[in-house]
Amino acid sequence: MAKLTKSTAFKAQVPKAETPMDKTTRIVMKMIDDEAEKRTAKIARLRKARLEREASTPAITATPKNKTRLAKAGKK
Repeated sequence: MAKLTKSTAFKAQVPKAETPMDKTTRIVMKMIDDEAEKRTAKIARLRKARLEREASTPAITATPKNKTRLAKAGKK
């Protein structure tokens, strides 16, 4: 085992250089994260607008169809 001294035990690690592939991966991941964030914000904005629109419009009740009209059509 090597003898540990102040200069050998606390040697600074030299960070390895970023390869072109690592750089591309980092940039693409940032682009994907940005797009996902924009998409989430857009979905939230549209959902809020839809819920507000649904809350402000009165519910439309279904009107019953005229049964005699349907009965007459079936007899022909």
